[in-house]
Amino acid sequence: MKPIYRHLVVALLFPLSLAAAAQADLSPQPLITPQNSVPATSVRAESGNRDYRLSPGDTIGVQVYQNPDLSVDARVSDSGVISYPLLGSVQIGGLTVAAAEKKIADALVTGKFVNAPQVTIVLRQILGNQVSVLGEVSKPGRFPLETDTTRVTDILAAAGGIAAPGGDTLVVTGQRDGKPFRKVIDIPALFAGDKANDNIVLKSGDTLYVSKAPVFYIYGEAQRPGQYRMERGMTVMQALAQGGGPTVRGSQNRLRLERRDADGKTVATTPKLTDVIQPGDVLYVGESLF
Repeated sequence: MKPIYRHLVVALLFPLSLAAAAQADLSPQPLITPQNSVPATSVRAESGNRDYRLSPGDTIGVQVYQNPDLSVDARVSDSGVISYPLLGSVQIGGLTVAAAEKKIADALVTGKFVNAPQVTIVLRQILGNQVSVLGEVSKPGRFPLETDTTRVTDILAAAGGIAAPGGDTLVVTGQRDGKPFRKVIDIPALFAGDKANDNIVLKSGDTLYVSKAPVFYIYGEAQRPGQYRMERGMTVMQALAQGGGPTVRGSQNRLRLERRDADGKTVATTPKLTDVIQPGDVLYVGESLF
C-alpha cells in the first residue's frame, strides 16, 4: 500500500476508535463485590431486628465476612444454645441480635481464630418471641415481637387492623412476673390519644382478642329491616335511621322495643326516640293507623 493511502486509512479509522473508546468509558461498569460479602437484602432485614432478643426455636444465619467456613445456619435450642464451628456451644438465648453478634466475635478473637471478625446475624425464622392475635382482625394469627418495645398498636397494624365486624374493645391476656395478666383496652380511645398509657409493651406469649361489635335488630315496617352494628350512645332515632326509616305504611310513632332483662326474659316497651339502644335490642316498626 502506498504511503498516501496508508495515512488516509489511519485518518479514517482513528476517529472511530476514539468514539468507540469514549462510548466504552461512558457505559455502566459492573460493581466489584468482595467475595463472601453479605447481600444488601440480608443487611436490611437484619438491621431492622438488631434489638430482637433471640429465643428458643428461632433460626438464624451467622455470617462472618471473608470467612465462609464460619458462616452457618443454626437453631436456638430450648436452653438458648447454638452449635458454632470452633467455639462449640454458644449461649445466645435472651441476647439481642447485636449482643449475640458481639459475643461470637469476641469468642473468635479470644480463641485466636480470627483477628477482627465482622459477624452478622440474620433472622431466618422467628418462633420464640411471638404473640397471638385472635377475633375480629383482618389477619388473625401469630406475630413476632421484633423488638423489646413492640406495643399493642404495632401488632394491630401487623394484623391488618380491626375488621368490619370488630368491636371497640381489645383484651390482652398473658403473664407478668409469673402471674396471670389481663387488660381491657378501649380501641377508639387508644388511637385518639385519650388513653396513651393503654398502648402497653407486649410480652412473649401474650394473646390479643378483638370481639365482635354489639348489634341490634330492626324489623316490621322499616325500609331495610335486619341486623345492624350498634354504635356507642346510639339512640332509637339513630337506630331507626340505620334501617332507612319507616316505610310508607310504617310510623315512627308506633315503635316497640324488645329487650332481655337481667333474668333473660324478653320485656317489650314503647321507647322514646331519645332512648339509648343496648346490645341485642329488637326494634319493631308498626303500621300507621291511617
